[in-house]
Amino acid sequence: MRIVYHLGAHCTDEERLLRCLLKNRGPLAKQGIAVPGPSRYRNLLRETANGLGRGTASREAQAYVLQQILEGDDKAERVILSWESFMAYPQWALHGGLYARAGQNLRKLHDVLPDYPVEFHLSIRNPAGFIPALLQRQRDKTYAELMQDLHPQDLLWSNVLHAIRDTNPDVPIHVWCDEDSPMIWPDVLRIVTGHQPGMTLDGQDDLLATLLAPPDLARLQQELGVRTKGDTTLRPMIIAEFLEAYALPDKMETTVDLPGWNVELVETLTLQYDQDLNRIGRIPGLTLTLP
Repeated sequence: MRIVYHLGAHCTDEERLLRCLLKNRGPLAKQGIAVPGPSRYRNLLRETANGLGRGTASREAQAYVLQQILEGDDKAERVILSWESFMAYPQWALHGGLYARAGQNLRKLHDVLPDYPVEFHLSIRNPAGFIPALLQRQRDKTYAELMQDLHPQDLLWSNVLHAIRDTNPDVPIHVWCDEDSPMIWPDVLRIVTGHQPGMTLDGQDDLLATLLAPPDLARLQQELGVRTKGDTTLRPMIIAEFLEAYALPDKMETTVDLPGWNVELVETLTLQYDQDLNRIGRIPGLTLTLP
């Protein structure tokens, strides 16, 4: 049995991935892929991890955790567990740096089921969009209180991923960019679930449905059927063309109004993000999925 943790991050897919997988629980179960409801594991894993101290869970404790999560289903070969707060709660996402405790927290999470192979899956986002979105998730917290002494240019995803790699050296890590999700969403779903080639998940176009008007989405789906003819490598290019031409303006444009921010800072953060992706792609044991 393999344990697959989808880690978010915050302000990326907003649980769209989990909703899609829950919608397809039946077909996925036939392939040995279990998608438990989140109420069965989120508090359980957090409380168990916090209670471990410096140790790892015993075999008896692991059996109990899996019994609670899977309700006795011992036929699952792959178990998908998703929560955007596995690395940190949103109010702590910038405490001391970008997910400064992600490495330690994920090590503790791994130690809950140490006898099972594990994978980590993570969507990342340009800090130019991530920081404003994260601020909106805070309760009565100002921009200065969110950032503390951090500067936006201090926030590098490569630092987060190196910390996760250092504390979990044997765990495969799969990463994609939230900005690319509309173009590669079926690939993301396949990578997370490991489902058989050729399987189409119900709801895999739900993300595109939020970005395109219904007539334009129908035209895109028809165009994909005609132009790809089974060659899925063309899908990202075709989707990008449609989004550029027909995307709903309010869904693709981000307005940033934060103290000290200007166009130059947004451009600098975007360039830095692109450079950071090159560093991320060189991390051992990490797979970066791009369009």
